[in-house]
Amino acid sequence: MDFLMSGLAACGACLFTNPLEVVKTRMQLQGELRAPGTYQRHYRNVFHAFITIGKVDGLAALQKGLAPALLYQFLMNGIRLGTYGLVEAGGYLHTAEGTLSPVRSAAAGALAGVMGAYLGSPIYMGMFQALTKIGQKHGLVGLWRGALGGLPRVIVGSSTQLCTFSSTKDLMTQWEIFPPQSWKVALAAAMVSGIAVVLAMTPFDVVSTRLYNQPTDAQGKGLMYRGLLDALLQTARTEGIFGMYKGIGASYFRLGPHTILSLFFWDQLRMVYYTYTK
Repeated sequence: MDFLMSGLAACGACLFTNPLEVVKTRMQLQGELRAPGTYQRHYRNVFHAFITIGKVDGLAALQKGLAPALLYQFLMNGIRLGTYGLVEAGGYLHTAEGTLSPVRSAAAGALAGVMGAYLGSPIYMGMFQALTKIGQKHGLVGLWRGALGGLPRVIVGSSTQLCTFSSTKDLMTQWEIFPPQSWKVALAAAMVSGIAVVLAMTPFDVVSTRLYNQPTDAQGKGLMYRGLLDALLQTARTEGIFGMYKGIGASYFRLGPHTILSLFFWDQLRMVYYTYTK
């Protein structure tokens, strides 16, 4: 049930945030490895990107990739949040004095993130027809192309997200800002977590998107980047520090609401389940 509730919470959030993922990805890919001012900017900002995509490609284009996104969220976050929830329920995140340990919380979030992201990586590549073609062309290993490059992003993001969420909830409960068991505690903690995770993940998110998107040779080797570090260095060297934060507005509008909704749904589903099963 922990894994099922986690997956359902993530899918519920995905329904609202997938258009933001489409916008974010397109903004991150424009001007790839081009010096600032040397290319045409099709999307000036998040809102302009929404309007342009809707006008040129149609409103349905804003929900492109929804099916694999839902499947990925159910699998990846089902494993990630479910694993973290089990660790939390087992009392492993608290010290002998009963206080939450940020170090243990961050470590558990990172480990859970790695498990979820690596197992869900093939779904991130595309749906069944795409997976079949990739498998036929590059073999089984090809389904995990770019997976290792995405793991640092997930480690940083998952540990930051879950640690700040748990720590903020714990502090708010101690300070009695809201009534005990109030849904406002989870909502406020998720909002804090949303800001923290966007600041931590955006550079890795940009690089991860580019690693997945780059063309490959006949052996499946990337033609633009040798790996995560190379992609980070090339992007920073060519596009500057702001290149690492391309699409941060879209990232916040996607990751922020997704973090808030998924953690809030997850917390409330668990609260209802444990209330009625005790």
